[in-house]
Amino acid sequence: MTAYAFWNNKGGVGKSFLSFVAATEYAHAYPDTDVYVIDLCPQANVSEMLLINPDVIHKLIGQTPRATVAGYLEARLNSPFRSLKDVSPYICRPRDFNAKLPVNLLLVCGDNLLEILSEAIRQTSQFTLPEDAWKQVLSWIKDLTIALRQRSVTRDTLFILDCNPSFAIYTQLGLVAAENVIVPFTPDDGSRRAVENVIALLYGNGMGNPNIETYAQINFAKSAKEEGLAIPKLHTFIGNRITLHKGRASKDFEVVSAAIKKTLDALHKKHRQIYATPKELPSERFIEIPDYSRACTMMTTTGTPLYNLQPGLNKFRGKQVQLDREALERYQGALAHFVAYL
Repeated sequence: MTAYAFWNNKGGVGKSFLSFVAATEYAHAYPDTDVYVIDLCPQANVSEMLLINPDVIHKLIGQTPRATVAGYLEARLNSPFRSLKDVSPYICRPRDFNAKLPVNLLLVCGDNLLEILSEAIRQTSQFTLPEDAWKQVLSWIKDLTIALRQRSVTRDTLFILDCNPSFAIYTQLGLVAAENVIVPFTPDDGSRRAVENVIALLYGNGMGNPNIETYAQINFAKSAKEEGLAIPKLHTFIGNRITLHKGRASKDFEVVSAAIKKTLDALHKKHRQIYATPKELPSERFIEIPDYSRACTMMTTTGTPLYNLQPGLNKFRGKQVQLDREALERYQGALAHFVAYL
């Protein structure tokens, strides 16, 4: 069982889109593996990409219990310290609603109720009894992955967890359930600061910044260490939606990317244990995805996997849209390179 959380402490960097690509491409390439997507974002963006029709999400929400991640967490709130024996009510097969998708791709759908439940979850984690209440509550999504793995019996499993940018408790649940964190970023200085926040929030390391250091050491990271709760490793950094000029990334991206690489490589010298591949410099785990908004929009609004996109004229919302062969092949190649890291 391998689980990847897609997270950055900044919105709009492509976490949901890359989760969609990772899940669909991996499921297509490995039909004997059950690929589970757990949507831990109240906006349910990756669920919308997979299911296409918003009415499907409304239908799942309207079931009793809710056939969503919020339905699972409601059940856990009713019995906080006892694992659920049957998690099948909270799973759907997107192929049933979107024939373009692989049959071995499964989804625990996102749900806007997640935001409403967050305070109840946080308060439950603060119970004085049992003594390990915080650890048990923070492991709820981890418990879900274990139950799903048991559901798959002898089949291999892969988990993709799409996390909200905030560090709300439902994001923490997703990160605790993951073994690895994939960090997308975009070519702006806000991404650099957000990556620094990832390090501080997950590992309690302010990287020498006195404005961060004190607070970084008294929150989630400190509690996790004291409770013996496993924290995921930094796996891959993805520069997303990169503007190219004559086949090279823009100067803006190169400046931001170089700053992030410098920060992470310096951290690697003292804290190799937080990286998934400690023998490699973090800068060697950077992937660049060029901007091709036309292809991206077609995929996300029609639920079409990358492997089904064809160059030339494509029907899109009643119109003919041209996908340039060279640009599409470059785009597919970059994303395939990313998926190969999983």
